[in-house]
Amino acid sequence: MLSEPRSGRLAAWGNALLAGNVSPDDAALAIVGGDAVHRVAGLPGESGPVGLTLALGRLRTLGVTGYRVALPAPGHPLGLSGPPEFNARALEAEEGVVGFGAPYGLVPEIYEAGTAGDLHVEVVWHCLAVREAPPADVPSLGEAERELAEALRDATALLSRLDVAGSGPVAAAAIDAYRARVEGSGGEVLAPGYPPRAVRVLELAQRVGLLVSVAYESGHGGAVSASEMAARGEALRPVERVARRAQVAAFNAFVEERERG
Repeated sequence: MLSEPRSGRLAAWGNALLAGNVSPDDAALAIVGGDAVHRVAGLPGESGPVGLTLALGRLRTLGVTGYRVALPAPGHPLGLSGPPEFNARALEAEEGVVGFGAPYGLVPEIYEAGTAGDLHVEVVWHCLAVREAPPADVPSLGEAERELAEALRDATALLSRLDVAGSGPVAAAAIDAYRARVEGSGGEVLAPGYPPRAVRVLELAQRVGLLVSVAYESGHGGAVSASEMAARGEALRPVERVARRAQVAAFNAFVEERERG
């Protein structure tokens, strides 16, 4: 949750491209981010993988008018609409992009080479058929915002009682560092054209997700008993779920607004 999933970048900048808010080259550059290269395989009419610029243009020609994000986890098909083949691939990758307006979806496959200090990352997006149906378990922006505020308050209080380091100064410092990174990149959390509320929800979802990840990584803290450690896990799981739901709601806001007219 510390940064956008690759599917979030593709959906956000793909939507900005469809709206005419960015150029094809700028959209492709933003989607690739710090990776070496992205290609799309299985695109109708192509015998092999093609570059992002060509792929996004082809999908538009095929009728795609928007992109949604799916961030599924075991037991939680968040953002998925079927069929089983796409759902299974997206669940394995823990993310995917679902086209709106035409039945095409994209699931990333990551290839890494090199050392930690010089990592070379290539991404192949597999184009698969999707079912045109409402995505599973995605809240409205308003619902997501309310759920996040409650989750942040409840989890902070509970983790503090459990003496988890992530509930105090460590989490605050990590959040400050995250804000500095965002400001240093121009403060652009979503692509141009997204409503301000979607930006606000995504920022809060990332903060909540950051709290969860810090708490998971902070060791046992004062929670020395098995029951206390289990209680921490029970506290974190629903908060993590709320953060993922809100993240998907923010990325999907572009399509949801168009559906409302």
